[in-house]
Amino acid sequence: MDVNGLTEKMESTSVSLSPDEKFTIIKRNLQEIIGEDKLMSVLKERDVKVYWGTATTGKPHVAYFVPMSKIADFLRAGCEVTILFADLHAYLDNMKAPWDLLSLRVQYYERVIKAMLKSIGVPLEKLKFVKGSNYQLSKEYTLDVYRLSSMVTEHDAKKAGAEVVKQVGNPLLSGLLYPGLQALDEEYLKVDAQFGGVDQRKIFTFAEKYLPHLGYTKRIHLMNPMVPGLTGDKMSSSVEDSKIDLLDSPAALKKKLKRAFCEPGNVKDNGVLSFCQHVLFPLRAKEGFLIKRVPEFGGDTVYATYDELEKAFAKQEVHPGDLKIAVEGYLNELLEPVRKEFESAENKKLVAQAYPVEKKKKPGAGKAVPDELVPSLLDLRVGKILEVKKHPDAESLYIETVDIGEENPRTVVSGLAGLYPMEQLQDRLGVFLCNLKAVKMRGVESQAMLMCASVDEPRAVEPLDPPQGSAPGNRVVFEGFEEGKPEEELKPKKKVWEKLQADLRVNGDSIAEWQGNVMKTNLGNVTTASLKCVPIK
Repeated sequence: MDVNGLTEKMESTSVSLSPDEKFTIIKRNLQEIIGEDKLMSVLKERDVKVYWGTATTGKPHVAYFVPMSKIADFLRAGCEVTILFADLHAYLDNMKAPWDLLSLRVQYYERVIKAMLKSIGVPLEKLKFVKGSNYQLSKEYTLDVYRLSSMVTEHDAKKAGAEVVKQVGNPLLSGLLYPGLQALDEEYLKVDAQFGGVDQRKIFTFAEKYLPHLGYTKRIHLMNPMVPGLTGDKMSSSVEDSKIDLLDSPAALKKKLKRAFCEPGNVKDNGVLSFCQHVLFPLRAKEGFLIKRVPEFGGDTVYATYDELEKAFAKQEVHPGDLKIAVEGYLNELLEPVRKEFESAENKKLVAQAYPVEKKKKPGAGKAVPDELVPSLLDLRVGKILEVKKHPDAESLYIETVDIGEENPRTVVSGLAGLYPMEQLQDRLGVFLCNLKAVKMRGVESQAMLMCASVDEPRAVEPLDPPQGSAPGNRVVFEGFEEGKPEEELKPKKKVWEKLQADLRVNGDSIAEWQGNVMKTNLGNVTTASLKCVPIK
């Protein structure tokens, strides 16, 4: 049956679908179903009740769009879907997270997953969200845990959790309890089926074996394939380079995709292709997948199915660079509504509280320092351009004399000639990076950098605008990092500026930011005149 042909029909109503059509939609892109016959028999009588659970530990990343796109399929097929935020499981699986932190992470997971579902057009009224500890600490559930523990052997418990619980020679009891709790969730959520990755298979078969021992019904199990991460292995919250965070800026997304494993002609363990197969194609059933190229490299091509794209990639008719550019564009479309949702002060505060920046101490030092680069290391100040002239030995450079609130003005060399009118720089205020190491540019020493919004296609540059009323020397900071102290001088070998610059951008409201944190002075936000959604350089 042509599933794509059903898409328009699915969007109108699931009531008009036959049991066979619903079964086809539920099954597509799954790697395995345990209990297909039972699934069909339920569909002939009524809609299926499905649950998907996630332990609220690390931040959800773009691989979560894989289960989300299947949840969209379940809803199109008329299923009743429950999303379980398994905070008790998270506590057992990650003992470093205390209860108060897990409570905040449950809130973050619910908000970010709702934002994801909205971005792919899933109506939230058809979903139910449940927090595990709301029922997993009840008397009845607890008694069932004890009943189950009297039946399950250590061997079976370790075997069931082999793919999802860290395996050690002397395991904690918490890891042995984990599979049993997940099995009991099927009964206490009153569902027909549990959905998860194929890495959950041993827990699913464990549930099928032991639930009947407690007098409960054996459930159906629906399994997604495991989508490789950007490095070619499993996408993981704990491996930074393997994942793209849902709140990553377009610049960070671009940087991670550039590093992604995508060998020409190799369709195995290719995270970029897998994301196309399991997320982008199911969501773009009618539009197809557009690869943009210049005519000499084949021109623009639309692939109607994933198989067409995979075959073209295998034959090296599609270059990895062109594929990554297409995926980048579609990913930004998916992520922009999520980013927008988390621009609010309330959601930013929640992220900071749920995932606080860990700190460590330098050997021999008494004070804590950030474990990762933070924008407060940058000495950003408001400056006034007192004079601007063309560089005598370089057509593309201006030489500016800038008051940044010091006793003497600084000389700044900017590559704006031909891109921004010299007369518009005269006497204007700008934002200047003042702790870069001074460097000679065609014989003239530049002692700071004028910060600009910049876009390559079509080429355009605009200096950042400090808020009205700003004065030379005013400090420019980022929301949430106001208390940090700038480095006296950024060491070129550490590439602090280069690493932080990757996440500097102007958002859709023409406000400058770093990883979603607004750039500002004590008088207001730093902005641009017209450019939006572009990097800051």
